[in-house]
Amino acid sequence: MGAGVLARGVDPREMSDAALAEGLAAGDVGCLAEVYRRWSPVVRGLAQRALGDRFEAEDVMQQVFLAAWRGRSGYRPELGPPVAWLTGIARHRVADALAARNRRAALFEAALARHPVAAEDSTDAAVRRVLLSQELARLPRTQRTVLRLSFYEDLTQPQIAERTGWPLGTVKSHARRGMRRLGDRLRGGDAGG
Repeated sequence: MGAGVLARGVDPREMSDAALAEGLAAGDVGCLAEVYRRWSPVVRGLAQRALGDRFEAEDVMQQVFLAAWRGRSGYRPELGPPVAWLTGIARHRVADALAARNRRAALFEAALARHPVAAEDSTDAAVRRVLLSQELARLPRTQRTVLRLSFYEDLTQPQIAERTGWPLGTVKSHARRGMRRLGDRLRGGDAGG
């Protein structure tokens, strides 16, 4: 399936929506690239309006196109244009993101109820959150990705492996090394490893 329309010398930018849909359903990567070019702004805009966060919207957009590619055999072009299919996937992914956000908020509230923070501690907590965010940003991309998916999206390591396409052992290694580096950085020690 690989090259598809590109191997036949057809420019996907000149293809109709219907032809692109058929190529995508057939597994043509050139058609996927053109579908992404044409409709990623629509998907991103839908996600950003629903979530109110640009970074979350980018994540959802990536999830949508990954899901579209993985689920391409289930797409039926005769039932509607690719943009309708993609927005349907986007709505489900947005709902998942909002549910994860609500779970995190509930966990935070439960933790706060069990361990209230005194008013004078709130400044220190805010400083610690900023420091943690900065140190997380300094980690190598793969370690940062695994830790962010774990901390901010509440994903388990098997879910992270599925989302990223990385083997589970690789995800576990990145998590372990990332946590070690993060701990070293926050303690002011050596960040190697």
